[in-house]
Amino acid sequence: MNKKYITIAELAKMQGVSRIAIFKKVKKGEIKAELAGGTYVIPIQQAEYFLGKELSALDKKEIDSAVNKTVKDYGEVLKLLGKE
Repeated sequence: MNKKYITIAELAKMQGVSRIAIFKKVKKGEIKAELAGGTYVIPIQQAEYFLGKELSALDKKEIDSAVNKTVKDYGEVLKLLGKE
């Protein structure tokens, strides 16, 4: 059986944090969740993304762009920090 959703409690257990910590992230919009019968459920793809198991092509492109910009702007500083 492939689950399409997990509960806040299940994600909290996977992360090793409290349900309240996950609930706060849901309320802030950091984790996308849907309300189902008075309980928040998190799409499995969102949970995998939050757990770092899945990145979309757009996410990877944004990360690559940020890394390239950082290296371009701060390359010399990064080299000096690497020597410490």
